[in-house]
Amino acid sequence: MSVKKLIVYQKAFDVSMEIFHMFQSFPIDEKFGLTSQIRRSSRSVCSNIAEAYRKRIYPAHFTAKISDADMENTETQTWLDFSLACNYIDESKFKHLYSYTIEIGKLLNHMLSYPEKYLIKKQIKNLTN
Repeated sequence: MSVKKLIVYQKAFDVSMEIFHMFQSFPIDEKFGLTSQIRRSSRSVCSNIAEAYRKRIYPAHFTAKISDADMENTETQTWLDFSLACNYIDESKFKHLYSYTIEIGKLLNHMLSYPEKYLIKKQIKNLTN
């Protein structure tokens, strides 16, 4: 199975692309500030999920990368808070994107709570011996 089939990856990718397109219209003075930061953090969610997926044979590496994805997701939420407070996005767009990040966070926390559901099966067998 490909990482792209994971619902959490799909949702994170969708949010990242929405953010990319939406933030193209932000003020030029935010280009290297808020715009750059939110794009980077939202993309990092996906990249950390992909890295974790490739590290499924190593439980500690897997959980570390999923934890990194969760951290980046939380950072994205913070940048959304700033975007709303600065009136760069309206309340409805904020709620839409923020609800996506909440869903992503729940899915990531499930992965952290039950890593055995995502690890490569032969690794789980080796852990129980």
